[in-house]
Amino acid sequence: MALVQRTAQPGDNLAAYFAGNEGRRLALTDGSRVGVIGGGPAGTFFTYFLLRLAESVDMNLSVDIYEPRSFTCQGPAGCNHCGGIVSESLVQLLATEGINLPPSIVRRGIESYVLHMDVGNVRIETPLREKRIAAVFRGNGPRVSEPVGASGSFDGYLLELAAASGAKVVRKLVNEIAWDGGRPQVTSSDGSSATYDLLAVAAGVNSRVPQLFSEVAPQYRSPKTLKTFICEFKLAPEALDRHIGPSMHVFLLDIPRLEFAALIPKGEFLTLCLLGHDVDNALIDTFLGAPEVKACFPDGAMPTPVCHCFPRVNVEAAAQPYGDRIVWIGDAGVARLYKDGIGSAYRVAKAAAKTVVHHGVSSEDFRQHFWPACKRIDNDNSIAKLIFAASGLIQKRRFLRRGVLRMTANEQRRGAARRHMSTVLWDLFTGSAPYTEVLSRSFHPEFPAMLCWNLIAGNLVRSRPNGSEERPHE
Repeated sequence: MALVQRTAQPGDNLAAYFAGNEGRRLALTDGSRVGVIGGGPAGTFFTYFLLRLAESVDMNLSVDIYEPRSFTCQGPAGCNHCGGIVSESLVQLLATEGINLPPSIVRRGIESYVLHMDVGNVRIETPLREKRIAAVFRGNGPRVSEPVGASGSFDGYLLELAAASGAKVVRKLVNEIAWDGGRPQVTSSDGSSATYDLLAVAAGVNSRVPQLFSEVAPQYRSPKTLKTFICEFKLAPEALDRHIGPSMHVFLLDIPRLEFAALIPKGEFLTLCLLGHDVDNALIDTFLGAPEVKACFPDGAMPTPVCHCFPRVNVEAAAQPYGDRIVWIGDAGVARLYKDGIGSAYRVAKAAAKTVVHHGVSSEDFRQHFWPACKRIDNDNSIAKLIFAASGLIQKRRFLRRGVLRMTANEQRRGAARRHMSTVLWDLFTGSAPYTEVLSRSFHPEFPAMLCWNLIAGNLVRSRPNGSEERPHE
């Protein structure tokens, strides 16, 4: 099967192009070259599946992964700017694919969530074993951490796996993208160039790579993003065990512009992830000064962060993340809103690899066989926006917070068989289930009835003998 000598270029009329090439197929063949920009989970998952699927049809491919970072370095040089949460269900799913994460990668197992609000807090135990989560270092840890090597870095392990599968890791920064005879050409920081039969762009939204495609692929528009704040605190092991334990601490506080905040234990470190609108120092200081946050630290004293950054996250899918011989995967294309970015990278990367091997590398191939996987995530994110709008309402209404707290606490205390609120909150915080499934659980007939009862009971006020008001038990 020969490669098509001319490919559709940006701006071509696709219908006319395919009519003129009827009977011919734009596809990879034995010996084709594939370039992958970005050695994070999306790029390495794509490479792993591509090489494995190609081998199953007796097709040899040459794959180059462009990744200038070294995940064996501490601090920013080996960082991937994220919270680093992997669900148990994803770990099991990867195992079925032959990707067995070594125990050294897990910095701490998360067995429960602690929800903090100004009206009280409640511990939410994992509803099922497969819903547990693990905290990992995507790179090699903060600046002052002990080096863990590639065996302790999640992204480092995946990159080594891709290399062991036959890919070549190119430690160069990509500076320019162009077309060379209808094929994508990559120029590196040292001036060297390489032309590929397919280019997979897995550089995230915190990279400048997506900006290189404004003229080369005008149909592609980068995703909309939101600025976040991530920092690492170093605490003594006994302090972490006493104040944090094997739990992720989540905060629903009535702070303007705050969307979501969590503290995640990892080894001897505590990672703070803060999402909000126009995140700035004022918002960060307000959050860190909240009594509910200070209570999570020894003597209420906030240690100085050893690392911090303001990365951006994908909040809306890119426009047409595919074209002839080119596809965008990971958060450069579409990612789950706020949660489970690694899981969505896995699903999208696998869909792209299957499209390439079993269907072809034309824009039409990706539209038919790759884009539906992206749309499922994008549609689910539409539901997520409704759910987070409801979560934002809870943050702003004290009587709602009391009802949610009471309902959750009662479910946890009584060990109810049907923990409606607890399961909804767990899946919302962890990303263990699609947002559509989270919403459907809230439509269970018992859910609104129990919530209404707890809203009433949780907001009853009794008078004390001195005439002052006493809060309901929380």
